[in-house]
Amino acid sequence: MEMLGFIAAIGIGLILGLIGAGGSILTVPVMVYLFAIDPFLATTYSLFIVGISSLAGIVPYTLKRQVDFKTSIFFGIPSILGVFVSRRYIHPIIPNDIIQINGWMLSKDMLLMLLFAVLMVFAALNMIWKKEIATDPYKANDQIGKIIFQGILIGILVGLVGAGGGFLIIPALIIFNKMSLKTAIGSSLLIIALNSLFGFISSTNIDEIHWPLLLEITAIALAGMLLGSWISQKADAAKLKPFFGYFVLFMAIWILYQELH
Repeated sequence: MEMLGFIAAIGIGLILGLIGAGGSILTVPVMVYLFAIDPFLATTYSLFIVGISSLAGIVPYTLKRQVDFKTSIFFGIPSILGVFVSRRYIHPIIPNDIIQINGWMLSKDMLLMLLFAVLMVFAALNMIWKKEIATDPYKANDQIGKIIFQGILIGILVGLVGAGGGFLIIPALIIFNKMSLKTAIGSSLLIIALNSLFGFISSTNIDEIHWPLLLEITAIALAGMLLGSWISQKADAAKLKPFFGYFVLFMAIWILYQELH
């Protein structure tokens, strides 16, 4: 199964570079199902892999002026606060066993994966059904309060599920902030890098990490990221948006099947 995991690591970087999100959607299930890592520890692995990969992926978008730094900062810093609160205070107080019904137990690990999948479904449907309303991305940050609120909320969710949050950030930037898709992708990578790396640093289980494995997966994901970024710059944005939505929807259904089967 580990060999499949290393192959999937290429896909993690490829998807992240191609559509500015989705790396963590793959990373957490890959860590859990292919490397047999505990779900909570898997979220910590995911934060590191996605954070480093996103940081590298920003470069080509920056060179083409497809990163809205102002919006990213007003979105990213509050989201870091949300990640910190979530990782340090909310996650530890959730009991390991949530509820038992007729012999069926809903555990904390299962709850996190189900929450992950449900959020993915809503984000996917938004990306598939709603048309892109592109405006000048540098005018998309007029309502700073709204952006700050979005950042805090998504940061809390990111901390809980160990995801970079791109599958929520990109729809928020497009739908609520009227940002063009490729600028949303570049800005998302910056926000994801901030969220993920801070979430990793603030995690309480870093001492449990098997660093040789983590660094190996990260290196493979980085190679995929560079390839994905190159393809994205040449792809039609109108086709990328529904592709991203259907990819997220497929992964959500797969996770729901794995957890409820």
